[in-house]
Amino acid sequence: MAGRITSLLDPSRINLRLQGVKRTAALNEIARLLEGHPDVANFPGFYDELLARDRLDTTCLGNAVALPHARTEHVKQIVLAVGRSDTGIAFDANGEIVRLFFVLGTPKTKPGDYLAVVSALCKILKDPADRATFLNAPTPEAFIAAIAAAEAKLGL
Repeated sequence: MAGRITSLLDPSRINLRLQGVKRTAALNEIARLLEGHPDVANFPGFYDELLARDRLDTTCLGNAVALPHARTEHVKQIVLAVGRSDTGIAFDANGEIVRLFFVLGTPKTKPGDYLAVVSALCKILKDPADRATFLNAPTPEAFIAAIAAAEAKLGL
């Protein structure tokens, strides 16, 4: 895993119009995009671990971005789903408003891959202009193209 996010993205696993207005509802809506994914061996188990991890500590990265994730035996390879909220969702005890969610499932046996993906996401999400592009992409395909452009700019 070279850390390239675009290799993990699929338009059918990107929801740019989340309906949920609360954190758990939004997480469920995004995580459900991974139900039936060939690399998710046990969706209920993955989802339970995702929620358990989210309750431990905030997964909010700041700048209206969150990275809810689970390192679990319920996925065979890294999986990623994306959700975007137009209005934003209060996500942690500090009331941080999140508009962009990257839900990540990673196998416990591959911590290096997990770190590479998180590192790449953090680099991509650092640039305010790129974040604005992600927040305004009109379609999942345009969202993936924007991620690809950010990766290329960073040499990822």
